Amino acid sequence: MTATVVAWILLLAIAAYAGGGGVDYGAGFWDLLAGGAERGRRPRRLIDHAMAPVWEVNNVWLIFVFVVMWTGFPVFFQTVFTALWLPLALAAVGMVLRGAGFALRKPTKRLAERRIYGAVFAVSSLLTPFFLGAAVGGVASGRVAPGTTASADAWANTTSIMAGLLAVAVTAFLGAVFLTVDARRFGAHDLVGYFRLRARIAAAGLVVLGVIGLTVTDPHAGYVHHGLTHGAGLALGIVAAVALAATVWLVAGPAAGWARYTSVAVVVLLVGAWGFAQRPYLVPTSLTVQQAAGASAPLQWMLIVAAVSLVLIGPALVVLYRLDTHGVLEPLTDEDVAG
Repeated sequence: MTATVVAWILLLAIAAYAGGGGVDYGAGFWDLLAGGAERGRRPRRLIDHAMAPVWEVNNVWLIFVFVVMWTGFPVFFQTVFTALWLPLALAAVGMVLRGAGFALRKPTKRLAERRIYGAVFAVSSLLTPFFLGAAVGGVASGRVAPGTTASADAWANTTSIMAGLLAVAVTAFLGAVFLTVDARRFGAHDLVGYFRLRARIAAAGLVVLGVIGLTVTDPHAGYVHHGLTHGAGLALGIVAAVALAATVWLVAGPAAGWARYTSVAVVVLLVGAWGFAQRPYLVPTSLTVQQAAGASAPLQWMLIVAAVSLVLIGPALVVLYRLDTHGVLEPLTDEDVAG
C-alpha cells in the first residue's frame, strides 16, 4: 500500500513538472520561431519577462521526481537510467545550456552575442522536452526492462519519437496560452493575437499527434494502448480533450485568464491517463510497482517527507506562481509593450 501511494506521488510530481516546466519550454519554443532580431524583438521581450521570476523554480519538481525514484523505487531508477542514459543525458545537457543561454542573453549588449545565447536557449527548449518525452516513450513501449542495456532501440523507436513530439507540442501549447494571457495583462494587444494564433496551432498539432500516437502505440506498446483506450485512461483522455477545447475557446475571449488553468488541466489529465494506462506497472509489462519498491522504511520516510514538503513548500510555490501571473514580480516597461 505504501509503495502504491508513493508511486502516485511520483506521478503527481511528474505532472507538476510537465505543467510548470512545460510553460517555460513552450516559451522557448516560440522564442525559436519568433523570427529575426527586429521582428522577434517584442515577443522575445515578453518571453523574457514571463519566464524570469519562475523558470528556475520549476526544476524543483524535477529534483523531487529523481529523489522519489531513487529512494522509493531503486530498481526502477536503475532500469531507466541504465537503458535510457543517452536521451536523459542529452536532456540534462539541454537544461544546462538552456539556463545559461537564457541567463546570459538578457544582460548582453552586443547583438551577435545575444543571438548566440538566444539560439542556445531556444534550441535547447525544443530538444530537452523531446528527449524527456522520448525517454517516457521508451518506458511506455515496454522496450526497457530490468537488465536491459543501453541501445538506440530503447528510445529511438516509433513510440518514443511520438512521445517526444507530443511533449514538444504540449509545451508549445502551454507556452502560447500563458503568453497570450501575459500579453493581454501587460497591454501588448497585438501580441495577444500573435500568441493566440500560436495557441490554436499548437492545440491542433497536439490533437493530430495524439491521434497518430494512439495509432502507433497499438503494435509497439499494446499494454499502454489498451489502457489509454479503455477504463480510467480513456475517461481521463476524454476529459483532457474537453479541457483542450475549453482552453481554445477561453483564450479567445475576455475570460482568457481561465485558459491557464484549463491548459494545465490538459497536461495533468494526460499524465494521469498515462499513469492509469500503465498500472500496476512502472515498466510495462516487466516491473510492477511492488517489484520495483525499495525497503519499507525508506518508503515510509518518503511519505513523511512528501507530506512535510507539501505543507512547507506548496504554499510558497502557490504564492510565487500567483504573484508572477499577476505581474507583481517583474512588470513590463513602456518600452517593452510599445509598438
